Amino acid sequence: MGTLIKNAKIVNEGKSFKGALLIENEFIKGIYRENFPEGHQEINAEGQVLIPGVIDDQVHFREPGLTHKGEIYTEAKAAVAGGCTSFMEMPNTVPQSLTQDLLQQKYDRAHEVSLANFSFYMGASNDNLDEVLKTNGKNVCGVKVFMGSSTGNMLVDNPKTLEGLFKECPIIIASHCEFEPIIRENLRKYTSKFGDDIPIHLHPIIRSEEACYRSSSLAAEMASKFGARLHILHISTAKEVGIFEKGSDFKNKNITSEACVHHLTFSDADYENKKTFIKWNPAVKTSADRNGIWEGLLEDRIDVIATDHAPHTLEEKNNPYTKAPSGGPLIQHSLIAMMEHASNGRLSIEKMVDKMCHKPAELFDVEKRGFIREGYFADLVLIKEEDWMVEKSNILYKCAWSPFEGNRFSHQVSHTFVNGHLVYCNGQFDESKKGNRLSFER
Repeated sequence: MGTLIKNAKIVNEGKSFKGALLIENEFIKGIYRENFPEGHQEINAEGQVLIPGVIDDQVHFREPGLTHKGEIYTEAKAAVAGGCTSFMEMPNTVPQSLTQDLLQQKYDRAHEVSLANFSFYMGASNDNLDEVLKTNGKNVCGVKVFMGSSTGNMLVDNPKTLEGLFKECPIIIASHCEFEPIIRENLRKYTSKFGDDIPIHLHPIIRSEEACYRSSSLAAEMASKFGARLHILHISTAKEVGIFEKGSDFKNKNITSEACVHHLTFSDADYENKKTFIKWNPAVKTSADRNGIWEGLLEDRIDVIATDHAPHTLEEKNNPYTKAPSGGPLIQHSLIAMMEHASNGRLSIEKMVDKMCHKPAELFDVEKRGFIREGYFADLVLIKEEDWMVEKSNILYKCAWSPFEGNRFSHQVSHTFVNGHLVYCNGQFDESKKGNRLSFER
């Protein structure tokens, strides 16, 4: 006996229709517009929307070494409550994932505790190219390079290392692009004027449009020169959008890009109220930049929507500017925030599903996920219409805060299936099964 989700509005591959879906074991067994099969456990999803599970290609879950901020268990739990069924996590933990052994340790831990499906990026540094080239693209999502600010040894600014990486890396290079010399000079200028307590509204001036564009354009130039497969993360300026070509066929598009929920939602006008709680790298910039990112998203210059989920404690965020870390938790609320944008007419639900579910799967060649198709893994999300407010009592991140705290949303995730297992249902979790390691058809 399987599970039949019936009477849902199914949104998939640019179309919406009322129908039913049958789950058997880990997989989608059938999709129906009428003549629903009988004899199965049923969920009547009348009035609800059924979509594929969200695939987030950029998160920081903080384990190992930074577990006072977050853990794979806590953040993956928040993810499935928010409709994210698969994540790709970054290497700047402690220790950093700069060797194959350290990378494998993260996979081993996720097998034990993650309620969502998972993959982890291999990290690049100035001196680990040999280790990077050992990465197996069949079971690792990509290689992460920080061409900008990072911690420890992960800022890759050696020209020979960068050239070797772009020339030889066999899988996707995912890049954080900010030009560090510009940022350092801007920071020196404002620190000399204000000390540690730089006004937060200067953050996008310090981490400027010029710093972002200089680095992104360099990365794109190198990828074009050496034929590398490049994915530029968290585009934050309208100017950068012009780097990318229109179109959604990744077979003919070697340079792709990502927009994050916070750059689509906030602007520099929000620093006055949100302060360091919307301090990200790259920075949230002007409303004109936000509009430019939206335009790039809608015309398929920007390919996917993600979060850059990066929790810090309240104590850390309440520090003065120079000591307050950049980053914030988003993964529990990313899908619902984008549903709000859809409700407000900024994009269609079909486009949202394309950018949060289909395109990450296509871009990374994820095996049998990201779509509602027979034979694919049953990673599925039901969304109901319900007015609710984000508040401390319903935040699941270990850091226990959200930049959306106090926001009212008109939709809420009711059910999340991971590999056919109903892991989340109206506030309750069934943790008896864990997520799977993602595999890639490369």
